[in-house]
Amino acid sequence: MTQHLKLRIHVSEPFDFERLAGTAELTGWTVDHADPENEAWEVHLDHGFDFHERHIGRLLVSPRYVGEHLARMFDAIAGFPVRLAHRDDGSWHYAFTGMISQRHDGEEADNGTI
Repeated sequence: MTQHLKLRIHVSEPFDFERLAGTAELTGWTVDHADPENEAWEVHLDHGFDFHERHIGRLLVSPRYVGEHLARMFDAIAGFPVRLAHRDDGSWHYAFTGMISQRHDGEEADNGTI
């Protein structure tokens, strides 16, 4: 079985995301990193969030810039720029941008627990 890759996502846009969702820092995991052909990763959030009267528990993450690949996240120092989509009526809807980085064991999750 493929190990979960633990992730930390900082949502930077929309600018009022933190006010609307209650946090700008999200944590979650994916197994999509195991296939180098995946151009986008589905991230299962540790704790979902409410956005415009809808609860979101999963995000689709893809590189923000054309020609880049999510594997570059492993080389980034402060995070890797991404586009973030949520499910909307059966399809993915890109609504956010942010930075993604690997979350290592021992780091605090967004709920304050280790």
